[in-house]
Amino acid sequence: MTDKIRQKMTGPVILGIYRPKKAWLKRILVLGGIPLALRLALHLALPLALLMPIACKAETPPKSAPEKRFPESYATQLKHSKVSGASADQVFEILASEIAIQRGEVGPAYQTYLSLARQTGQAELAQRAMEIAIAANAPDLALVAAQTWDSLSPNQIKSKEVLVTLFLLNQRWAESVLPALAILNKQSAAEKDKTLLQWLPLFGRASDENAALRAYFEIVSNLNTLPKETDVLYTYSIAAEKSQRFDVMEKVLRSIIAKNPNNTNALNALGYSFADRNIKLNEALELISKANRLAPQDGFILDSLGWVHFRLGNTELALKNLLEAFAMKPEADIAAHLGEVFWTLNRTQEAEKYWRMGEKLDANNATLKETIKRFKPEWIISNPKNQKQWDGRFAVKFKDGSTEEQGGSGGFTLNQNSLIDTLEIRNPIGGSIAKIVIQPGEAILEKDGKKISAIDADTLVQNTLGLPLPARGLSNWLQGEVRAGSPASLERDEQGNATRIVQDGWILAYIWSNNKKIEKLNMTRNFSGTSIDVRLVFDQAND
Repeated sequence: MTDKIRQKMTGPVILGIYRPKKAWLKRILVLGGIPLALRLALHLALPLALLMPIACKAETPPKSAPEKRFPESYATQLKHSKVSGASADQVFEILASEIAIQRGEVGPAYQTYLSLARQTGQAELAQRAMEIAIAANAPDLALVAAQTWDSLSPNQIKSKEVLVTLFLLNQRWAESVLPALAILNKQSAAEKDKTLLQWLPLFGRASDENAALRAYFEIVSNLNTLPKETDVLYTYSIAAEKSQRFDVMEKVLRSIIAKNPNNTNALNALGYSFADRNIKLNEALELISKANRLAPQDGFILDSLGWVHFRLGNTELALKNLLEAFAMKPEADIAAHLGEVFWTLNRTQEAEKYWRMGEKLDANNATLKETIKRFKPEWIISNPKNQKQWDGRFAVKFKDGSTEEQGGSGGFTLNQNSLIDTLEIRNPIGGSIAKIVIQPGEAILEKDGKKISAIDADTLVQNTLGLPLPARGLSNWLQGEVRAGSPASLERDEQGNATRIVQDGWILAYIWSNNKKIEKLNMTRNFSGTSIDVRLVFDQAND
């Protein structure tokens, strides 16, 4: 139900729950006075030229100054803390790494610092590896280094601040909880509010909003004192709803309303929660009506008003409100509600029209998916846990601005068994190239008797095989559905088959047989001057 509520809000941004207000974002994004952890997070979005001086803690010499091989401040660190207790060979490796960085060879420098940190137990070396990864705009590698840094300095708050930030940037929500609590429970009440406010934009980057909200609920619920900041409390109330703690949600929202009776976010959220659960409908109407009077041009609040009228049996009035809401704000939630009202009025073609429009806007919207499952179950995979297998051939072409077109071809077999996908890739004459096992949170590639693991399957295939094949979520796509946890757009034909999906930067175009089996799938992607074209032809698709 969170997805239903999240689209309703008009306040600051967090997980799509709030709608951005420029003044609020400006307050959050001002660098002055913000802890190191948040500064690093914000710097990740900046160009490398701006990142390097900050991440490496080195000032750029004035143009009039003679050129130096090392920034003076960092050279001093090399002579003292960085090399304390290090052997002559290790000092040489450190200096060689700094030269490599200035030449743009950051990968070897990162590996050298991380390896030395683990050998010597010096936290500063792991910190330096983290800074190098930050400067290279590689938050996944920065996280690995930050974990080493924190393990070597477990009592240092600064390392935990950076670690939490990188967990959030890498969307490792569950792992962020304990270090976040270690920071927050040592802070004063005012400091807690400030830190939680600063983390909100990082939670706002979530692809899997449910996981992010559950982590947020765990963090705030386990604080030794609850926050007082309204934005933090409001987000906590929505996180409580996602965790099925409706009692907490209601208590927090009522406290916000008691403090500010005209808080339209809280009025609307509480009223909508009642309406969606089909409880306290008269109070829900009163709350939402007040929010609507305060913000008559807010399409999400008007959607809530239409929904509570539908629950009360005022179907025609509900339809009027919802059509106006969709005209103001075309959103998947509102399309889901409109479709249900049209369906109830036996206007099924209009219902399907709005559900199709909703899927094109946001195919992963929980409200829309649940509504379609009830009324158009043939659009949804009936037995997602059953084992499935696809066999076929692939051809890949890719080109960037600096190289000639490259490519490859071969055969593949994909087996799906519950939550585990196994993808076998073969060369054109049938010899095995690799086998990739993909499960939640991990991908393992087996090649030539060796196993390599990574968090992201696509990155693993690209880095190991040199083929830009989309392994993550492929079993979903082959069934004509979007992968959970990532924004997506979906279009269907009259029979309900997917004809086009846009997700993770890929554009998918489908050809189906008369018995609804996939025959061909063309996948294209263009990013950073690189174009990729993947064509799959299927021998069979067996349930």
